Amino acid sequence: MFNYYFDTDRDAHADTVKLFEEVKAGKYQAFTSAYAIQELERAPVEKFEKMKGLINEYAITLLDESEEANTLAAKYQEQGILPARSTTDARHIAIAAVNDLDMILSLNFEHIVRKKTVIKTGSLNAEYGYRAVDIRSPMEVVDRENT
Repeated sequence: MFNYYFDTDRDAHADTVKLFEEVKAGKYQAFTSAYAIQELERAPVEKFEKMKGLINEYAITLLDESEEANTLAAKYQEQGILPARSTTDARHIAIAAVNDLDMILSLNFEHIVRKKTVIKTGSLNAEYGYRAVDIRSPMEVVDRENT
């Protein structure tokens, strides 16, 4: 989502900025992970620095990589919940599960923000002693009453 904050031509830009502002206002406690930082590092240096700066600006808690999350992510892939080429996507969900987070907000509609993914990761999480993690897009959670 960090790239949508700066990409004004994308449909989800306004909702993404609004979500960050709601985080700043204390409506949500936000987390990101070392896995997300690894994705951001693929961007050009200037854009990477801007996106990484959002973590400090909005007081987003950074979660470290963990073997526990990597193992759970591999299970998602072994079960065919996420494709083998989507290791980072699987890790995004797994890091939220092992840290007992309530929700993931994403704009990855191909693999993450999908009913199938929510149901199947939730089921597998329960099998391994984790809670299901709700998965939504910013458009589904931002406050529309004041817009």
